[in-house]
Amino acid sequence: MACCFFSRVDGLMDSENAANSKEFYVSAANAAEKINEFISKGLFIRVVSHLDADGLTAASILAKSLYRSDALFRIRIVKQLDEGLVEDLAAEGVSPLIFTDFGSGNLDLLKSRLSSNDIVVLDHHQPLGDAFLTLTQVNPHNHGFNGAQEISGSGVAYTVAKEMNASNVDLASLAVVGALGDSQDRNPKRELVSLNQTIVKDGVDAGCLSVENDLTFYGRETRPLHKALAYTTNPFLPGLSGEEDKCLGFLVNLGIELQNGGRWRALNDLNADEKQKIFSEIAKLLSSKRLPNTVTLSLIGAVYTLIQEDRGTYLRDAREYSSLLNACGRMDKAGLGISIGVGDRDRALEEAQDVFTNYKKTLAKYMDWITTTPNVIDERDNIYLLNGRETINESMLGTVTTIVISSNILVKDKPLIALTSADNGMLKISGRATPVNIEKKLNLGTILQEASSEFGGIGGGHDVAAGAQLPEKFADDFIQLVDQLVGSSLNEEA
Repeated sequence: MACCFFSRVDGLMDSENAANSKEFYVSAANAAEKINEFISKGLFIRVVSHLDADGLTAASILAKSLYRSDALFRIRIVKQLDEGLVEDLAAEGVSPLIFTDFGSGNLDLLKSRLSSNDIVVLDHHQPLGDAFLTLTQVNPHNHGFNGAQEISGSGVAYTVAKEMNASNVDLASLAVVGALGDSQDRNPKRELVSLNQTIVKDGVDAGCLSVENDLTFYGRETRPLHKALAYTTNPFLPGLSGEEDKCLGFLVNLGIELQNGGRWRALNDLNADEKQKIFSEIAKLLSSKRLPNTVTLSLIGAVYTLIQEDRGTYLRDAREYSSLLNACGRMDKAGLGISIGVGDRDRALEEAQDVFTNYKKTLAKYMDWITTTPNVIDERDNIYLLNGRETINESMLGTVTTIVISSNILVKDKPLIALTSADNGMLKISGRATPVNIEKKLNLGTILQEASSEFGGIGGGHDVAAGAQLPEKFADDFIQLVDQLVGSSLNEEA
């Protein structure tokens, strides 16, 4: 299987989409005006965001923008927006609130508890509920764009920040990191498209970003080649991912020089012929495992480099940066992620690297358990069910679900619903759909929202990726309902 490296990735939205984007940018300008009004009045602004890479970059973009404007503000990072959080926020008073990377799926909850506050929601998830007088919302779904593919929460935050002050254009690279962390490059070319592509252009024009085609191994800047191959989990490479010794042997057998002058070579040190040799051999390996060509091809794609970051660091490659931030959030170290996002390159970065090492080890342990333990994934009529109770930590469930669905491990052309136990007798749910499901107009966000509400829970998200939480005692009934709703949706489109 042949591949081509180092071709430049270019292009923006087509003219029709560009014309349709005008209303989205108007909504961003309105939100920016509102935030600047808070600042001019000297109001204390509370920013609340999600703990994943997209949420952390969104919060970092707002933090830097507000700091540059001499605003009074506080950043709070949380697992989810629920009644407990909203009650806490209401008890703090009526100062303005900005929600980034969530909020649109909880409009009725915000209205019922916080309608006395000025609220700005900068989100990309499917809106649920009704707007209200004190709400200012920026969401791509309201303007004909898909928030799962065309712009992330950090992209929405960046668009508003740029409207607040044009000098914030240098934050475009953070928005690219957030979009990649949210897997918005889930397409054959592994590139960001539509509204995201406009942000990429801003970053390139501002001199903080470059784009090219290359292998997308994790750790292309920082890790010895065999470690970079072992750390690649999206896609998951059976027999290589998480297995440093096997990766070392794999590369030695190919005749790849692993050291140069006593220094380990990284992916960026290889020439095109060496990369081609590695790619071709991995293609043979995956073919022997009967994995589809799409998994192999996903190893090549657009590579986004933050050219103002030092070479050989975790922050130069945008995917590596996003993984570092995601690790901080998922390992209960969100404060480290924010520190890095706003510019700390010393102690916080060093500590985050240790957090990331533990995060990758944890992911590898989960993937080994999934691929070697019988009946972990149960095929139902219309879904696959991954039962991670007593094994998978709730904060890691979404990441694991994404890896499994994207790597075609034990899952074929049906959505994957993963569950695990959460705090206080609750059940945490993560759902991911395949490209075939999305082509058939399956909307997991809507389905998980409807099913969870039947059992006193909350849910929502995107068509391709969604989540929910509900009382554990309703687990079986909930899964049965989700299976039925997925079947009804797919049969409706058949």
